[in-house]
Amino acid sequence: MKHRAYFEHMTHDAELDAKGLLCPLPVLKARKRLQALRTGQVLRVAADDPAAVIDVPHFCTEAGHELIGTEDTPDGQIYFIRKG
Repeated sequence: MKHRAYFEHMTHDAELDAKGLLCPLPVLKARKRLQALRTGQVLRVAADDPAAVIDVPHFCTEAGHELIGTEDTPDGQIYFIRKG
């Protein structure tokens, strides 16, 4: 994966703050938010559920989306998902 400075400048089309939500809610909310996007657009998801590090990549693979980057932050993780 890329380093932090790379993600600070990554553009995205929509954001989802899933902090404070536990499995499966971050993925369910990401799925709903991605439905409103066009193919190729990018969703930035912020999450702090420890299970998200497994759930988000799995969701992307299963749903045909591309996980284009992840970033660990002091209070969780950031995921960049390109809609497939």
